Amino acid sequence: MAEEQWEDDQPHIVRPYTRTGGRTRISIELPLEALIVTTPMGRSSDSFAQPETREIALLCHDVRSVAEVAALIGVPLGVARVLIADLAETGVVTVHKSGPSGDGEPDLALLERVLSGLRRL
Repeated sequence: MAEEQWEDDQPHIVRPYTRTGGRTRISIELPLEALIVTTPMGRSSDSFAQPETREIALLCHDVRSVAEVAALIGVPLGVARVLIADLAETGVVTVHKSGPSGDGEPDLALLERVLSGLRRL
């Protein structure tokens, strides 16, 4: 769980659901292998509601999967999905849903990146 420093310099645990306002449902389909990339609008924005949303926007300058984002910012997958969905709805990031390659087989490089992201969870 994420820790924040308060005035007394003691770390305090912040429950993951507080980062999403208690929301667990998202309005878009967002599988864990979906690829996320920051839009030009997201790259130029410097005002974000939460530090995690800013961190997601910065991370996704390079294409990342939902699983990678969750692992890299250190939040549960459900929390990351809600935060990413919020950013997608406001146009800060674009979601690219993956599918099989032209030969009907899944993209091996994508699967390896997703596996790597899951291992970091």
